[in-house]
Amino acid sequence: MRALAAALAERLAGGTTTLCRCWRITRRDGVALGFTDHDEAVTFAATEFRPVGGFVAADVARHGLAAGGLEVEGALSAEGLSADDLAGGLYDGARVEIYVVDWTEPAARARVRVGTVGEVERAGGAFRAEVRGLAQSLDQVRGRVYSALCDADLGDGRCRVNLAGPAVRALATVAAVETASVVRVTGLEAYAGGWFAHGRLVVAGGALAGWATEIKAHARGDGIRIETWRAPPRPFAPGDTAWLTAGCDKRFGTCRTKFDNAVNFQGFPHMPGNAFALSYPPHPSGDNDGGTIV
Repeated sequence: MRALAAALAERLAGGTTTLCRCWRITRRDGVALGFTDHDEAVTFAATEFRPVGGFVAADVARHGLAAGGLEVEGALSAEGLSADDLAGGLYDGARVEIYVVDWTEPAARARVRVGTVGEVERAGGAFRAEVRGLAQSLDQVRGRVYSALCDADLGDGRCRVNLAGPAVRALATVAAVETASVVRVTGLEAYAGGWFAHGRLVVAGGALAGWATEIKAHARGDGIRIETWRAPPRPFAPGDTAWLTAGCDKRFGTCRTKFDNAVNFQGFPHMPGNAFALSYPPHPSGDNDGGTIV
């Protein structure tokens, strides 16, 4: 049972309350923003919680250590909260603290939820953010996983692939825009189709400079097409430039032939699979018809 301060418990027990909810979001870069569903600003703990309309917090079902727990919905109308920042990932993993506060005396308050921002969905001028509870971190993988696939990130300290090399990184220029997430580019003529699939795109020049996302597909045919997993916050434009990093599917064959990096492969490519585990020695008679061995 949660212990409440005497002042807050007294107000909750009364017939009329002057309570509101406040959200404090602290991004990983240290920027902290405060919001409240009250019609005036509320200040406590060195944070000003500014009023914003349309914020709705709803509990969702949670089982065991699952990620769910709370969803926050709202309009992108609060000062300091922008669609570009959400799309750019500035709020990914941000710490969220939710308080119930007596707005007439902010010292009478209780922190009712702490978590981190998980998946964020945006549609038009509204957003929906998943707030993951603290227990969800206990469900994360810690240490290494025994797997046939590599568990390093391309170019990190264990992989050691040089991401600045021309075989791994290239500058592309948008020649035409087909859809919000599909563009035709130039500058990749020397690369085979699929070379940059599952890699990373970082916009270098234009109105989207600095925006980054993963590459869904890289195809050649009638021009060179790049498809991204996410649409940018504003459309690409001809002349925009972007750095593309080659994709890696974490397989040993890819590491050996595409990146010439087998010596640093961080998986276990010769690990026996299910077929080996279920196999058995041949029947001595040679009658291996799948029947019962007597």
